[in-house]
Amino acid sequence: MATMITLSRLPFFTILFLIVLLPSACRCADPDPLQDLCVADLKASISVNGFPCKPLQEVKSDDFFFDGLSKEGNTTNVFGTNVTSADVRVFPGLNTHGLSVNRVDFAPGGLNPPHIHPRASETSVVIEGKLLVGFVTTSHVLHSKVLKAGEMFVIPRGLVHFQLNVGKGKALFLAAFNSQEPGIVILPTTLFVSTPSIPNAVLTKAFQIDAKVISDIRSKLGS
Repeated sequence: MATMITLSRLPFFTILFLIVLLPSACRCADPDPLQDLCVADLKASISVNGFPCKPLQEVKSDDFFFDGLSKEGNTTNVFGTNVTSADVRVFPGLNTHGLSVNRVDFAPGGLNPPHIHPRASETSVVIEGKLLVGFVTTSHVLHSKVLKAGEMFVIPRGLVHFQLNVGKGKALFLAAFNSQEPGIVILPTTLFVSTPSIPNAVLTKAFQIDAKVISDIRSKLGS
């Protein structure tokens, strides 16, 4: 029986510590903080390029704690992957600190499809399994590498990139970002499952395919 991949069983806490610190050690993509802390008030009615601060008298130690990355994600979907995010939207203590972390679980053969983080560079480390990772530059050059546990790869901000499980079993990696909310544009769903839909005339011309292929793609992606 396959075992659950939980961080509590994995011997890579030093690596996790490093990938969290590395983005914060460089120049942050987000604005530098002007106070010791600014726990996000996610219920505030006004939000201008970020979240306002919770009143200091309401701040608790739990605001700086998050355990959402400790459990394996459900990978029973069309891509065979699951992304668990620890960004400011679920971890308010990250507000103004210019960092966040994702956990990505892969079923055998799972793909984290080509996507973009418009607001952050990414550094990722494989915790378990074997992954083919890569990004494409604006000059259409592919840089890729097969990584195993303990190895890292960096993705420059705003470039298309992907991860594919090329091992025999499940895989897991952690990604750190130099933004509290890096954002994500998943190319297959953005192009084929938008609301309202991108006109077929645009997609048929762009990809040099007929409308039936577009319909097939949309049906497989759940639209």
